[in-house]
Amino acid sequence: MSAVEQLRDICLALPQATEKETFGGPTFRVRDKIFAMPRADDGRVSVWLKAAKGGQEMLIGADPDRFFRPPYVGHKGWVGVRLDGEPDWGEVTELVRRSYRLIAPRRLAKALR
Repeated sequence: MSAVEQLRDICLALPQATEKETFGGPTFRVRDKIFAMPRADDGRVSVWLKAAKGGQEMLIGADPDRFFRPPYVGHKGWVGVRLDGEPDWGEVTELVRRSYRLIAPRRLAKALR
């Protein structure tokens, strides 16, 4: 299974999550708001996710080889997570769920707790 296929399984398991082709690739949304964007713009597969306030800096500071500030949305607190190599899918799942909770309406976000 490719990294994007595995990411798709994680994202679409969330309440009311949908997939929509945008920006030349898939995006994962809840009520038409993006919570995860797989990208390969620099030749490496990654996913861009919404991070909680301060989360972007913390993740990048902890492991700058795996996390990065993505273009276009990085200034809004999003973080990039590299999926090439052997990612920790448990960690990726938790980061996707956090991003979803930040984007989803409260009722749906509470359903994950």
